[in-house]
Formats: sequence, C-alpha cells, structure tokens
Amino acid sequence: MSSTLVREGSKSEQAYAWIRSRINSHAFVPGYRLVLGAIAGELDMSVVPVREAIRRLEAEGLVTFERNVGAHVALVDESDYAHTMQTLGLVEGAATSMSAPLIDADALDRAEAINERMRMLLGHFDAHMFTQLNQQFHSVLYEPCPNPHILDLVHRGWSRLAGIRDTSFAFVPGRAHDSVDEHRQILELIRSDAPPLEIELAARDHRWRTMDAFLAAHHAHHAEEGR
Repeated sequence: MSSTLVREGSKSEQAYAWIRSRINSHAFVPGYRLVLGAIAGELDMSVVPVREAIRRLEAEGLVTFERNVGAHVALVDESDYAHTMQTLGLVEGAATSMSAPLIDADALDRAEAINERMRMLLGHFDAHMFTQLNQQFHSVLYEPCPNPHILDLVHRGWSRLAGIRDTSFAFVPGRAHDSVDEHRQILELIRSDAPPLEIELAARDHRWRTMDAFLAAHHAHHAEEGR
C-alpha cells in the first residue's frame, strides 16, 4: 500500500507541476476551466493524482473549486491588486529614494547584472523567471533603506502581491521590455546622484505603469470573453 501512495504522490507532484507551469506561463488564463479528466488523459494518469494537485493549488490560491461547477484558474481580484500595487509603488519609491545614497557601486553593478539577465529572457520569455529576477533587482535597490517601518511596508507589499498571484508579466509580456528599460533609467538616476524626489517618482511610476498595463489587459480580456 505504501508503494502505491508513493507512486500516486509522485504522479500528484507531476500533475501539480504541470498545471502550475501552465498557470504561471498564462497558458491557463484566469477563469480557465480545469477539466480533471482531460488533464489526466494528457498526463496519462488517473484523475486521483490530478484531484490531489488541484486541491494543493486551491490551498495556494491559484485555483478555485465549486461543487457542481468544477475547478477554474483563480481570477485576480482587480481591486486588491490595484490597491496593493498603488501602495507598493508609494512605499517602494520612498524606500528606493532613501536607499540611493547608501547603495555602493558593487550593489549597482549587481542590479545591472540582474537587469541584463532579464533583458536576455525577452527573446525566449519565461514569465516566472522574469518575475523572480524582477524582485531580486528591486530588492537590491530598496533593502538598504534606513527606515525599518517603510522597509517593513515594502516587504508586506511584495508578500501580498505574491498572495494575489502576480501574473503581470505573463498577462502582458510586452510590458517586460519597458520594465527593463525603466530599470536602466532608475539605475542611471542613482548613479548620477539625482535628486531624491526624482528617484522616488521614477521608482513609483515604474510600479504603477506595470499596474496600469495589467489592468488594461485584464479589462480587455474580460470584454473579449463577454462577447
């Protein structure tokens, strides 16, 4: 019996990874219906491990399940997303501005190297990896913030964004090109000792442009579905 559990557990992991990768890549868009039988057939397994994978994804907030309706990829709560991004733009802009005088050349070079890795991904886009690198880039710029209260708010914003399931770059991959260019501009401002307010506004507006692009695409997607 234990060997059966191990095999099922292994298949459940495979199903989980397969479904999650398609959610992350936006092959399965918000609202997409997850048909257990079809997924099981695609993966050549029974529906049991697929059901376990769906339950795990539901616990993570990536999938919703309703009796007599079935499983769907979770929709992004537009209000929650917008409020989180607006707030994060404000506090991250302030944190980046306050960090700027404390960021040494090595840290700036590290951020530039991360941004270059992001640029290299543009040709063969991987939204999940791009999002991870994006957080690493910004972390270099806001972590030196000397105000622990502001820094705590930034950390909370990023954590909340992860909970909402930030699919921004998967949903609007074209935004990734602009994001990389804006990163370079922020680095140039910091390297040139630009006025703190200029750095703060650049970092804030960078975050808000991503929000605006995502919400515009989200509205367009729903309008298309409603036709």
